[in-house]
Amino acid sequence: MLRVRCLRGGSRGAEAAHLIGAMVGRAVSGWVSRAVRSTSSSAAALPLTADEPVTEHTPEDCPVCAHNEWDPLEEVIVGRAENACVPPFTVEVKANTYEKYWPFYQQFGGQTFPKDHVKKAVSEIEEMCNILQHEGVTVRRPEPIDWSVEYKTPDFTSTGESDYPIRTVEDRHKLAAQGKFVTTEYEPCFDAADFIRAGTDIFVQRSQVTNFMGIEWMRRHLAPTYKIHIISFKDPNPMHIDATFNIIGPGLVLSNPDRPCRQDYPIRTVEDRHKLAAQGKFVTTESEPCFDAADFIRAGTDIFVQRSQVTNFMGIEWMRRHLAPTYKIHIISFKDPNPMHIDATFNIIGPGLVLSNPDRPCRQIEMFKKAGWTVVTPPAPLIPDNHPLWMSSKWLSMNVLMLDEKRVMVDANETNIQKMFESLGIQTIRVSIRHANSLGGGFHCWTTDVRRRGTLQSYFL
Repeated sequence: MLRVRCLRGGSRGAEAAHLIGAMVGRAVSGWVSRAVRSTSSSAAALPLTADEPVTEHTPEDCPVCAHNEWDPLEEVIVGRAENACVPPFTVEVKANTYEKYWPFYQQFGGQTFPKDHVKKAVSEIEEMCNILQHEGVTVRRPEPIDWSVEYKTPDFTSTGESDYPIRTVEDRHKLAAQGKFVTTEYEPCFDAADFIRAGTDIFVQRSQVTNFMGIEWMRRHLAPTYKIHIISFKDPNPMHIDATFNIIGPGLVLSNPDRPCRQDYPIRTVEDRHKLAAQGKFVTTESEPCFDAADFIRAGTDIFVQRSQVTNFMGIEWMRRHLAPTYKIHIISFKDPNPMHIDATFNIIGPGLVLSNPDRPCRQIEMFKKAGWTVVTPPAPLIPDNHPLWMSSKWLSMNVLMLDEKRVMVDANETNIQKMFESLGIQTIRVSIRHANSLGGGFHCWTTDVRRRGTLQSYFL
């Protein structure tokens, strides 16, 4: 089963995807050319010759093969810390980070992480690679990427720019997606057409002609009789609210389907995020399939997944359909106010053996116990409070990489969990990656399995 951890530890999953693609392309180009024909009409017209038989590939043809998290690791991709950049402070980042780091994102979003910190992280990951090789694992590395370069999709762009460099309509749409408009925040500016009334409640959008200083000016002058609510829309050129969101009666509103209101996730504080998570509301909606492979964890023919800030039910259903009937997808959930990535919450480390985070208990844990699994509670992490974890939690201590059933790569500083593994009869391979932790992950995050020696089996009956 091919697993790519997209987004994990920054964009190292993307690097892994490119590298796996290149490896698969080189290794299977022979049988692909014989077995696959283009669906275009021109290719369909080409006849097959006698020396080009159509054959189905076997697993041995493919260099990517890993059925679980603990079979002997033969080959792995390890990501890079070079050129790591701070994500811009968007609602998605706000939904997945600790409030104490929000000023850091506001100040440095789009810039590189502190250079000295990145330098130490690079050194740690290099040492990790050396130790993996010493343990007999083939290590692959992607080419370094300059993450400060602007990148884009049809729906969004990411850049560290801070001015308003508009040359085309496309430029304007890009900047609006980033919350940047022709009006700055130097002085109050507003257009009454960006406000719409409903008695003592007034709704307003930040637009090309109304800025936050203008909204705040109105808030102060209308208080305490009136309450101002800021709402936003998926609109590439917001200006005047009444063709987007028009209140036409008590409790009755017309909402433009081409510019949907984003207030289904109104996050201002961590407390807001916790309340929404308790209601099953996340920054990702159910408008289209969305998933992060780091929310899935494998145990042979059974794959466990959580609905999180980055994986929705449509994405889980997409995976279920594509992997059936060989694999079975099980949705599990946790008492976690900010679910994102499962492997620092629920980490399967052997056949019928799982680490379960005591701070985020699994609501379906009895299902595993009834199946005869051993559930191990890891000890509290030892990482100090003053160590920056911009994108992660201290529970990266349980985010380990199994080299096989009897060897585990674990942080050299986490002596308590080392003792836990040793009590289970598992040898600890100790490496310090504290600075790499800060950039977004532990050992399981920084790596993508290419090949584990083993066969596909069922471990969950």
